[in-house]
Amino acid sequence: MQRRIHWLDDRDETLFPPPEQALTQPNGLVAIGGTLSERRLLAAYRRGIFPWYEEDQPVLWWSPDPRGVLFPASLRVPRSLRKRIRNSGFHVTMDTAFEDVITACAAPRGREAGTWITKDMHDAYCHLHDRGLAHSVEIRHHFRLVGGLYGVSLGRAFFGESMFSREPDASKIALVYLTRQLQRWGFHFLDCQILSPHLQGMGAEERPRSRFLADLDAALQAADLAGPWQFDADFSPLEPSA
Repeated sequence: MQRRIHWLDDRDETLFPPPEQALTQPNGLVAIGGTLSERRLLAAYRRGIFPWYEEDQPVLWWSPDPRGVLFPASLRVPRSLRKRIRNSGFHVTMDTAFEDVITACAAPRGREAGTWITKDMHDAYCHLHDRGLAHSVEIRHHFRLVGGLYGVSLGRAFFGESMFSREPDASKIALVYLTRQLQRWGFHFLDCQILSPHLQGMGAEERPRSRFLADLDAALQAADLAGPWQFDADFSPLEPSA
């Protein structure tokens, strides 16, 4: 039987249908509508749901099955990338230029003319950053921003949203730095949403939605680690896995 899509009611910003009721085609579409208010976004992430839509569309809410997940202890750093980390001359920071990172992630890439990071999404995640719940990693070379990523943190789960590179391997290096620091802090996983060959090559894997939601419930038992974040004073991205 074909499932009917759920339209959200703005009278209750925390109300979502169960992720298990998501469509199979398109994979994971849970609901349509609503706004990107703080209450709505946090309620969505806590249920394993995230927004993704294009300009001139209503907000589309997703929980795909399977889900791409990177467990920190499973991170793979190829020898060539290790060499790049040692010799690139990059300076890596956290939470020092969130708006610059999300703006760079929103820029058109290659032949793509548009972006899914709309102005409303930009503003909503900048607000979460101001609240200490959204975070960025910045890669600089000679003081110029050349790569980075951003996402949302709740409990001991990190929900990766987007990344960008202006120099080879910059986004990969941002991911290595973030994942190693999350491992130090006892994070359970980094949500990659949809698995890509790029992420799979670094150790990410597909997780059935039911298992992902169980993992998420466990990660949310911990208190939020509010920002701004910074790397530990003795941090090394190439340290052995814990």
